[in-house]
Amino acid sequence: MRIVFAGTPEFAVPALEALVAAGETLPLVLTQPDRPAGRGLTLAESAVKRAAVAHGLAVFQPQTLKDASAQARIAEVAPDLMVVAAYGLILPQAVLDIPRLGAINIHASLLPRWRGAAPIQRAILAGDGETGISIMRMEAGLDTGPVLLSAPIPIEDHDTAGTIHDELAALGGRLVVEAVERLSNGPLRGMPQPSDGVTYAAKIEKSEARIDWKRRAAEIDCQVRAFNPAPGASTTLDGAEVKVWRARPLAMRGGEPGTIARASPAEGIVVACGEGALVLDELQKAGGKRLAAADFLRGTRLVPGLRFGA
Repeated sequence: MRIVFAGTPEFAVPALEALVAAGETLPLVLTQPDRPAGRGLTLAESAVKRAAVAHGLAVFQPQTLKDASAQARIAEVAPDLMVVAAYGLILPQAVLDIPRLGAINIHASLLPRWRGAAPIQRAILAGDGETGISIMRMEAGLDTGPVLLSAPIPIEDHDTAGTIHDELAALGGRLVVEAVERLSNGPLRGMPQPSDGVTYAAKIEKSEARIDWKRRAAEIDCQVRAFNPAPGASTTLDGAEVKVWRARPLAMRGGEPGTIARASPAEGIVVACGEGALVLDELQKAGGKRLAAADFLRGTRLVPGLRFGA
C-alpha cells in the first residue's frame, strides 16, 4: 500500500518505523517545518524528519496544507492512504479526500474520552485508571471520526506522562500496522463514537504546573506525574523556583498546606497538603540538576515548619 505519513514529534516515530519495518511503501513523509530550538535558537529538525531521512524517505514540510500547491504535492504521489500521528497542522477536507482510502489518525486516548491536544497529561491529571490508543478514521471534526481499532493500557501509580507517552507510542505503531494490513484486505468497519463520555484534552498551559498546596495530596501527585517530563510541577522555597519531579501521597493529618512536616534522606521531604501530605522524592532548583531528596537535602537545609510556596 502507498502511504503518506504525517507526523512531527517523538510520539510519531515508532509508527513510522513500524510501517517501514512492515514493508509498506511510503512515497512521502509530511512533518512540520524546522523550528528554532535551544538557547542558540538554531533550526532543529523534527523527530519524524530525522527518522524519515535515516530511511531515505522523501520529506515535505509545508507551512500549511490549505494551499493548492501543497495539496498537489501530496496528490502527485497517488497515495492509497494517509496515516497521521501528532502532525500538528490542520488537514482540510481537500487533503483528506486525496488518498483512495482516506486518512487514519493515531490518537493517544480511548475515544471519545480526551479528544484534543493533550490526552496523556489530561488522563493522568484526572486520575484515570487507564488510557490507550485509538486508530480513527479522520473527518472534519476534532477527533470525532469512527474508531477502527483501539487498545487500552493501565495507568499505574508510578506512571508519568513520559512513561505513558513511550508505551502509547509503541502501541500506536503496532496498532496502525494492524489497521493498514486489514485495510489492504478490504473495508475496515469503524465504530461511531458515542455521544456519552466525550471529554476534551485542552492544550497544557504552563500556569497549570504551579502547585497549590491547599489541594489534596492525591491531586498534587497526579499533577507532578502529568507534568513530568514537561513542563515540571513547580513551587517556590524562600522565593526561589523549585520543580518537583517525583512524589507520592501520604496519609497524614494536620499541618498548614505547604509546610514541611519532616525531612530526612531516608524518608524524603514530607509536605502538608490540604488533605494528607506529599513526600517529595526528586526535586530541582532553578539552574540546578534533578536530585533525589537525599542529595537535595545535602545542599539545602530543610527544617519542620519551613514552607513551600510562601
